[in-house]
Amino acid sequence: MEEEIGNLDRAIQEITIKTGKYLTFTLADETYGIGILKVKEIIGMMSITSVPQTPDFVKGVINLRGKVIPVIDLRLKFSMAAIPYSERTCIIVVEIDGESGTILIGIVVDSVSEVVNITQEEIEETPAFGSKLDTDYILGMAKMEGGVKILLNIDQVLSSVEISALESTSKNN
Repeated sequence: MEEEIGNLDRAIQEITIKTGKYLTFTLADETYGIGILKVKEIIGMMSITSVPQTPDFVKGVINLRGKVIPVIDLRLKFSMAAIPYSERTCIIVVEIDGESGTILIGIVVDSVSEVVNITQEEIEETPAFGSKLDTDYILGMAKMEGGVKILLNIDQVLSSVEISALESTSKNN
């Protein structure tokens, strides 16, 4: 009985996590969404100070009102081709869970679209792509307007090792 209640609690929690408002953005003609509660602000492209010996997808750090924030290029993290930044390119500042609490990171996206409300009925589970592909960073697929929006679990996009490296990058600068 307790196990059934625990499973029900997890299912309710998962539905609650997935449904709600999402900030949508594009990368390479695909639409993605991040839970609005994870988004702290959206800023235009600004000067990024590169940090040596970081992975290619780590663009560097920015100074946002006196706070040093690491910035990653989501295209590069997802192994997409790099493109020149345009006037539509934005940095979405998100709060992710790190080992020492929450940290702010900036993610570079092609463009920000809109905030949408996504219901449970519109969300499908992430399809299985085989055991070799890690899709933990995908919360689900939202079926909307004849297309699919990929909902990201921004806390899972980076591995714990990558998050630790970003934490130390922002503290050292």
